[in-house]
This record gives sequence, structure tokens and C-alpha cells, in this order.
Amino acid sequence: MKKLNLLIIILCVSFLGIIGFHSNDSAYAAGSGDGKLVYVIPIEKEVERGLQAFLDRTTSEAVAANADHIIFELNTPGGRVDAANDIAELLQDLNIETTSFITSQALSAGSYIALNTDNIYMKPQATMGASGVINSDGTAANKKAQSAWLSAMRSAAESKGRDPLYAAAMADASVDLPEYNAGEGKYLTLGPREAVEVGYAKAVVNHRTALLNELGLSNAKIVETEVTFSEELARFFTNSTVVPILLSLASIGLIVELYSPGFGIPGSIGLVSLVLFFYGHIVAGFAGYEAIILLILGLVLIIAEIFVPGGIIGLLGVGALVGSLYMSAVDIGQMSISIAIAFVVAIITAVLMYKLIGLEKGFLRHIILNDATTTEKGYVSSVNRLELIGLEGTTVTPLRPAGTAIFNGERLDVVSEGGYIASQRPVKIMKTEGSRVVVREIDTN
Repeated sequence: MKKLNLLIIILCVSFLGIIGFHSNDSAYAAGSGDGKLVYVIPIEKEVERGLQAFLDRTTSEAVAANADHIIFELNTPGGRVDAANDIAELLQDLNIETTSFITSQALSAGSYIALNTDNIYMKPQATMGASGVINSDGTAANKKAQSAWLSAMRSAAESKGRDPLYAAAMADASVDLPEYNAGEGKYLTLGPREAVEVGYAKAVVNHRTALLNELGLSNAKIVETEVTFSEELARFFTNSTVVPILLSLASIGLIVELYSPGFGIPGSIGLVSLVLFFYGHIVAGFAGYEAIILLILGLVLIIAEIFVPGGIIGLLGVGALVGSLYMSAVDIGQMSISIAIAFVVAIITAVLMYKLIGLEKGFLRHIILNDATTTEKGYVSSVNRLELIGLEGTTVTPLRPAGTAIFNGERLDVVSEGGYIASQRPVKIMKTEGSRVVVREIDTN
């Protein structure tokens, strides 16, 4: 019971840590200002759901502060199409003028984000484009996905008055633009000079100060936003590659803990993995505290199954646990794959632990009956009375083929070898098989 209490305490403290550690740092201001307010928001690393949550927060702050301009400093290799689509919708809905400042690269989904802003400026070494859609395994996406993405790229360019041909060439390798080193079979990637030439970039600037001069905002008050530490963690823990790893670690830790004496490192790793999964999804805005409540309910029901046999409570607990994962899911399909991976890992771990350790150790020994009433331990289902073989006696009742006979004054239930034997007939015990005593009539002729 002490170990169970320790498990519950660790779980509660972990989730209290989620609530307490979820800070939402405010942006900080710099510059004297001349009545203009400019927000600078970085878009870095991979485009994924965590980035979407960060942009939702920071753009909301800019709107609340009545900002006059938002500058997005881009340096991203791209990422998830679904996240990019949601970010693009967020940018299109802003009533504030927006500028993309590409400091290094805006590739794939990054170029799509840039196309959804009002202005694009690039550093001398920056690039944008190469926006073909590929699957997670590196293969080309199906034609339906490619067609939808191509349409989205063209629409983004047109919405800001740019020639959609070049956006199409970024997303479709069949568009032939050899003058920009994008012949058939190659995705278009624009450098600063080409981007200015085709009207995608306004100008090439060396640093932010030059950009502000170009925008006529050199004396504006600048508010720089930063990704908080909690948001950095959230972006990592909501990554589509990290999620199945966390769930697999959770399943391995909890399965191994069942085979281990006491509550120790494996169980702690399992719980911490679950906490990190939900922490990332809560901070990113994908899961609410109702998912945590459902998770805790599921764990309580699973623990209750130990003390209330039957199986129904345990199944309800597993259902609640899986439901809490789906409530936190951004992509149901991706979450299903992650859960399936964790389930397979759990089965493999359970089989290996059973073969290596068995059920004699660990917590399972308290809830699984291992004793057997074997003959080696002195248990017998019936006594085989071999000493009766050869004794002669008399039937008391007719044997049809079972009945009763007396041998040396002892009354026994017997059975004939198959035929009928009348009462008061002499019989001989031929064999015994446990409680079964087989007799044969003695021929007195």
C-alpha cells in the first residue's frame, strides 16, 4: 500500500508541475518609438504544431497591443503542411501589415508562410522555395495532396499580388523555368536577386535596421517576442517523431514496473514520459485539463482493477487512458499510429519480461496465483489403492455395470469389466484406477 501511495503522490506532483511550469512570458520592448509599434516574431526551426501555438500567442499579443506592423524573421527548412495551412490562415486573418524577413532560408512550408505575408525582404545569402510535398518517409505525396498544396501555394501568391507562376514552380517540379535553374524535374528555389526580379521580395537588406529603414519604421517602438522555455519544450514534445517515442517509453516503463519489486526507476520513467506528453500538448494548446482529468480517471480505474477483480473496471481505465490521448491529438491518424506503436512495444516488452523473469517477482506476484496443487507438493486428487488388486469378495447389489461389493468386510463401490453381474455373486478385483475399482465375476463351475 505504501508503494501505491508513492505512485499516486508522484503522479499528482507531476501534473501539478505541468500546471505550475506552464509560464507564458510576455514580450519585451525596445526603442524610443514615434507613435508606431512593431512586433518582431521569429519563425525558426521546423514548422509544426508547436510553432503554430507560439504564433497564435504572439500575434494575439500584437493585436491586443494595437501594433502597426508585424515582422516575421524566418529561418526554417519547412515542416508539416497542416501546420503551415493553419499558420497561413492565421496570417491572412490579421488586420495588421505583415512582413517576412528571410534571414537564411524559407523552404517548403516556410516559403508558403512567407507568401502569406504582405511584404518579403531577404538577406543577401537567403533563399526561398523548394516547396514540394513529401511524406515522412521521404517519398512524394499522392497526387491529391500535391494538387491541394499547389493550389494553396498559388492562392497565397495571388492573395498578396504576386505572380502565381513562381509559387507553382516552387511546389511543382514539372513547371519549367530554366532561367532560374529550375528546369523540368526541379523545384524552384529563389535567391535574393531572383526574388526581387520576379516581384516576390521587395528588396535585399543586410540586417533588421536596414529593413526598418525600408519600411519607414526606423524610429518605431520595437517589441521583440521570444519563444519561452516552456514553448520550446512543447514544440519538442509535440513533434510527430517524439510522440510515439514518449508513449513507447511510458508503456515500457509501466510494464517493466509490474515485473519489478517496489516502485522504482522504470515506473518513474513511464510516468514522466506521460507527463511530458501531456505537458507539451497543454502548453501548445492542443489539450485541455479535461484530458488530464480523463487520464487520471483512467489510471485510477486501472489501479482499482487490482483490488476489484472482474476486468470491466480495467477495460474502462484503458479506454479512458486512450481517450485522453486522442483528446490531446492534433492529427487523429498520427496519434493512432503512435498508440499502435506503443501497444506493440508494450506487448513485446511484456513477453520478454515474462520469459526472463516470470511472475514470481514484482507487483504481479500479488495479484496472480502461482501455486498449484501438484503431487510434488503432496497434493493428490485421489488415492490409487493398488493393494486391493487380487482381493475376492461378494456383490451386494447387481452390477449394471456399477454397484457395490464387500471385500474383507469393507464395502466398496465397484464396476464390472462391462457385463452384468447379479447380487451375491463372487467377484475379484482386477485393477484400480484412482477411485475406480474394476472387478470380474469368479466362475464357480
